[in-house]
Amino acid sequence: MTLQQEIVGNAMQMAVVNLQPGQTVYCEAGKFLFKTANVTMETRLSGPSGNGGQQEGGGGGMGGLLRQAMGTAMQVGQRALAGESLAFQYFTAQGGAGTVGFAGVLPGEMRALELDGTRAWFAEKDAFVAAESTVEFGIAFQGGRTGMSGGEGFILEKFTGHGTVIIAGAGNFIDLDPADFGGRIEVDTGCVVAFEEGIQYGVQRVGGLNRQGIMNAVFGGEGLSLATLEGSGRVILQSLTIESLANALKKAQGGDKQGPTGGLFSTHAG
Repeated sequence: MTLQQEIVGNAMQMAVVNLQPGQTVYCEAGKFLFKTANVTMETRLSGPSGNGGQQEGGGGGMGGLLRQAMGTAMQVGQRALAGESLAFQYFTAQGGAGTVGFAGVLPGEMRALELDGTRAWFAEKDAFVAAESTVEFGIAFQGGRTGMSGGEGFILEKFTGHGTVIIAGAGNFIDLDPADFGGRIEVDTGCVVAFEEGIQYGVQRVGGLNRQGIMNAVFGGEGLSLATLEGSGRVILQSLTIESLANALKKAQGGDKQGPTGGLFSTHAG
């Protein structure tokens, strides 16, 4: 059953989802806006199991219950390590069609991605807003060197299964395919919103340990690394990074810690 949704608004978009009777959608805690009275809301620690969002039964007696409890604990542990919300909220229409509204937490765009079961999608941390109960949410940890170098790229959200997933980012979105640009694009690590499975994600140093490399890192505003996206597939980038937004707010409050150079000399200290 396809999720009927409409993304509305401009600077701060929201998704209005129309649920058919018995249809379930879930969101990360903190992304819910409103619902009609006939839509039930339930908060759970467990993510969807791919069976329509219903909790799996405790088949197998105590062993089944124990396996279910351990699976939920592992999910919660992964989300805690990733800094994600520990719980999901589930919304189900009862006795007729219903409506639910969701939004992201930053001024920017939203996008509805359609999964057909052949390719997973990966997204930046906190991009997830809501999804059909037939879409499974997971955490993907990048390799140690990539994660330590890339910061934002170390922990990614992973979506698999069939159905619609709604993501949000900051600023405006642009859709690119690295195959249209020689097979590789290099991006500010904070600008990557989401990409399809099959795209190779990595992190590279900005220049070498020479004069120009040091100039890029110290005065260029990009720090020491860029994200690399290679292959063929859809990539979504955002025009505003959380770091640049935080720096702009600090500057407006007279507490700018970035100074005239940016880059390596910038700091988030209060």
